[in-house]
Amino acid sequence: MNHDLLARGLFLGGLLHFAILSASALVPLVLDWRGELARLHPFMRSLFWVYGVFIVLVIVSFGTVTLLHADALASGSPLARSFCAMVAIFWLARLGVQFFVFDAKPFLTRWFFKLGYHALTVAFVVLTAIYACAAIGGSP
Repeated sequence: MNHDLLARGLFLGGLLHFAILSASALVPLVLDWRGELARLHPFMRSLFWVYGVFIVLVIVSFGTVTLLHADALASGSPLARSFCAMVAIFWLARLGVQFFVFDAKPFLTRWFFKLGYHALTVAFVVLTAIYACAAIGGSP
């Protein structure tokens, strides 16, 4: 695969991580996490928030590393391919959750919620494809 094209695709992928985070920032409000989580034991409530923060940190890390090192990630080095494979697997697993675990239909009550849900699904597919391409076919 062309190195410059792959590096640009990876840079786009880096930006897409932050776009996903900006959309995800609305989820706790839209789904009323505060009210829903208030019913849980305090430990479980804290655990839920900690998991959420760690997922955000992972996505910020993926986006930051990619934006700062898109050219190196397109190089095809073993480290670059390994990192890209890890990110591709992460987003592929997230796609699996989207299709086989989550049932978001009860929450997709307005057109913009449906649009956002489907846009996130497309973003997960695009990220999986970009990073899989870099993992499999990085420039030699």
